[in-house]
Amino acid sequence: MKSWFKFSCFSVAKVAVSVAFGLLATTSVSAQPVAAPTLKIAMIEGLSGPFGNTGEAVFRNLLWATERVNARNGVKLNLKRYDSKGQADEALSMLRAAIDDGAQVIMQGNSSATAAVLIDAINKHNEREPAKRVLFLNYAAVDPILTNEKCSPWHFRFDAHADMRMTALMDVLKDDKALKSIYIIGQDYSFGHAVSKEAKRQLAVLRPDIALAGDELHPLGRVKDFLPYAAKIKASGAQAVLTGNFGNDLTLLIKAAKEVGFEGKFYTFYGNALGAPAAIGEAGIGKVIAVADWLPNLPTAASEAFYKSFKARFPNPSDDYVHMRMQLMMEALAQAADKAAVISKSNAIDLIAVQAALSPASVTFSGKTGVMRATDHQFQQPLVVGLMDKLGAPGVKFDVEGSGYGFRVIKQISAKAAEQPTSCKMAGI
Repeated sequence: MKSWFKFSCFSVAKVAVSVAFGLLATTSVSAQPVAAPTLKIAMIEGLSGPFGNTGEAVFRNLLWATERVNARNGVKLNLKRYDSKGQADEALSMLRAAIDDGAQVIMQGNSSATAAVLIDAINKHNEREPAKRVLFLNYAAVDPILTNEKCSPWHFRFDAHADMRMTALMDVLKDDKALKSIYIIGQDYSFGHAVSKEAKRQLAVLRPDIALAGDELHPLGRVKDFLPYAAKIKASGAQAVLTGNFGNDLTLLIKAAKEVGFEGKFYTFYGNALGAPAAIGEAGIGKVIAVADWLPNLPTAASEAFYKSFKARFPNPSDDYVHMRMQLMMEALAQAADKAAVISKSNAIDLIAVQAALSPASVTFSGKTGVMRATDHQFQQPLVVGLMDKLGAPGVKFDVEGSGYGFRVIKQISAKAAEQPTSCKMAGI
């Protein structure tokens, strides 16, 4: 394992002491340096394999947030990465290794199936070893079940779950009056199933006139050639594709659709990053729609400053993958640790106090505000929907990954409008 790395600052303060008992004297003395309390974080993610690029992209976000937090006074964040290779069994091994290394907070998100396995394992571990409890902060695993039937007091989700994202996407799709047929395609695991199910439910309510041209699931991360899938989509006569695919599964699907000459729209959860805009190119202008918690072209000064600061830290176009929710997550964690004021005699941090402070956390950063709902630990935040266009077009000041294409914000959804009910029955600690 790589060693823990820290961004710590120590200083020796000069303290002026005034003593008045008829006489006034001022003396300068040197204080002993006091180490700031440290919170150890383990990011367990696929850093190799078919989705290794998504894991590395997440790490850059967490690293940047860690650097920012540690430049301030207060609790220091100590981040270490563990490669799950995109496998649930390997993620469990990495969880054990992280806990043995002293991790207090686990972070993961690029697979809902892996998140479900980690939640179960962490629940059992925390019950068996209360002195070594850990928290689980989830930045991207969006299967709704994780904050419904499988909700846990130790799990906090900072991304909008699939039903919330679908509702935002449907807010645009329902007004597309020319759309009469759609093809649903996704990855064959819990998240893909959730997307398909919710898409069909909402279509039936909002646009029962739209015909379902296809509803298909494919193996997660194992398809190298999407041409057969793209050919079926084109042959179906569908005017649009709706997909929750991410990473290479999305990029390769879009490339294949372009190759077979599919000219319909793509309603996506993640079409705004990781090679997708470059893959489709000119054919995507006005046709690729993406829902997100934030987009670079959100028309506010705070948003623009935030994006520019990320680009200054990571100027390589291939590193252009930044998500506001991951920054809000790290800010909320640091805020909760600071608020808890739970430094023991051994300078350790009491995770129960941090957990309690996180449950109703409200955090604002770069003009974006989110609130953790205590009943199910589902973060409530505004969402946006963007439409792909050429760099320099109205509303497209920034492109994606140097591709020459960006996303113009066409819909903003308030946190209240994005909120969904929960069936969570939160167990006690």
